[in-house]
Amino acid sequence: MCGIVGFVNYKKDLPNKKNILNNMLQTLQKRGPDEEGMYLNKNVALAHKRLIVIDPQGGKQPMIERFSHGEYAIVYNGQIYNTKELRNTLLKNGFTFFGYSDTEVLLKSYIHYGTDVVNHLNGIFAFAIWNTKTGELFLARDHFGVKPLFYTEFDEGIIFASELKALFEYPNLEKVIDSQGISELLGVGPAHTPGLTVYKNIYEIKPGHFAIYNKSGLHIEQYWKLESKPHLEDFEETCLHLRFLLEDAISRQLVSDMPLCVFLSGGLDSSIITKFTSDYLKKEGLPPLDTYSIDYVDNDKNFVKSDFQPNSDNYYIELMNKNTYSKHHNVVIDTPELASSLEDAMIARDVPGMADVDSSLYLFCKEVKKEKTVTLMGECADEIFGGYPWFFRADSLESGTFPWSIAYTERQKLLNPDIANKVNLKSYIDMRYNQSLSNVEILDNDSFETSQKRRISYLTITWFMQTLLERADRMSMANGFEVRVPFCDYRLAEYMYNVPWEMKAYKGREKGILRHIMEGYLAEEIITRKKSPYPKTHNPTYLKAVKSMLTNIMKESSSPINYLLNRDYILDILNTDGKAFSRPWFGQLMTRASTYGIPLPGEYVA
Repeated sequence: MCGIVGFVNYKKDLPNKKNILNNMLQTLQKRGPDEEGMYLNKNVALAHKRLIVIDPQGGKQPMIERFSHGEYAIVYNGQIYNTKELRNTLLKNGFTFFGYSDTEVLLKSYIHYGTDVVNHLNGIFAFAIWNTKTGELFLARDHFGVKPLFYTEFDEGIIFASELKALFEYPNLEKVIDSQGISELLGVGPAHTPGLTVYKNIYEIKPGHFAIYNKSGLHIEQYWKLESKPHLEDFEETCLHLRFLLEDAISRQLVSDMPLCVFLSGGLDSSIITKFTSDYLKKEGLPPLDTYSIDYVDNDKNFVKSDFQPNSDNYYIELMNKNTYSKHHNVVIDTPELASSLEDAMIARDVPGMADVDSSLYLFCKEVKKEKTVTLMGECADEIFGGYPWFFRADSLESGTFPWSIAYTERQKLLNPDIANKVNLKSYIDMRYNQSLSNVEILDNDSFETSQKRRISYLTITWFMQTLLERADRMSMANGFEVRVPFCDYRLAEYMYNVPWEMKAYKGREKGILRHIMEGYLAEEIITRKKSPYPKTHNPTYLKAVKSMLTNIMKESSSPINYLLNRDYILDILNTDGKAFSRPWFGQLMTRASTYGIPLPGEYVA
């Protein structure tokens, strides 16, 4: 995994812009701590920060290939999981290889397939290729946007980067948050509308899209989307098909030249990955799998059972550790470091995110990085298989809005009154909700339940899952650490999207079909365990620490936060320990407002 930056300008020669390119690149040091490189031509500047995972010598970037009277240069962030098949195809078509990196295979696949290359890739990726034959830039992003790719156009060209902070190193690029940006931040945040950022005129290449930039401008095309298709297999065939896709997705993601591990919570999803991976290592005669979990000081003392957090992880982790070819490590985080890392986590995201849910993962990755470089985790299974409570609760299904983000009244109150008079968060949320649902095709043979769950599945995958994927990328890459998500394999996702709900929720259970195919493979207690989300601290000292931090910021009446937010309402939240904000901020994880007094850079223009 890596970080990429670059810009194209057809009106100016760019070799003398090396300092600008370098300034942008250095903001991505944490994404790629091992190597860096630059490519400057007349009209293009590309740069790359590398985290070495595969082929240390043969995977250096920018990678340049001269072919058929043309030159091609690539900067790439990600991992291609069907590298072997692509390489074999290219060999049959006369290509030769210097090394064994997926970067070389990706670049030569583009030379072979052209823009259709994206339809031949299985992986997580964001990349840019400069083509001297056509004088154009090709940008592409993976099916679900696991890897980030931001851009902005200006009078003379285009700028792109893996993170927003890199874009802002380009001279005179404005940081303006208009009414749409405020609505994204406070209305749908920490999620965001695909393709948009909170900043005016700054966008992301949407998941499943590619772009071509040439002298006629920017041309964007969608190459993949979730499509509604009839499901023609019976239950037994579906289980066999699902088992194959799942095993194939996991096995493809075990390739690494660097130490690899698995994040294990003892839940169904991470236990499946742990079991498959440990069995694979044992079969290959390799050392036992290292698994890691996260916990918090005094969490057992302070744990409170709820619908969203029914039990703690420790018992189930021990059960998995006893029954797999593995060695477990427990990372314990204390309250002071969890609170003090909130700012580091937000800087990693570039925008306010998921508070301690972010900072805890940031610290978790930081600790595991001391011993490993790559991990697999069970993220995305709940979105793909229908594991969240809102798939089963009538109040959520009939809410008429995103079921994880219903506290729009409290969100509106957070706005500075002057801005609140110009920004209607509910209208914006409703518009985005209806706009997204218009992309869902209901089939004639869909049952009422399947059609209802198809809609909520689409919303969950394209909105909620994107937020968690963004969190995983930023918190891991801020520590030079690679996270892989096998459940996010696009083949698995598009297959399960069309499995009827009656099969998906087999025996009326969340992720029922997934539980069923694991019978006899995992311990019964793991299979029947009720869903439990990413563990949070239950230590009351955390709330006290955050309250103190925000109180100190609010004492400064000139604090930039007061230009955007309602100071009186925030003081009310502080004085009631968050009880003034009565509903969860975002789904099952964020039970209080996530604004900790750390303002976004820029000018607020409603």
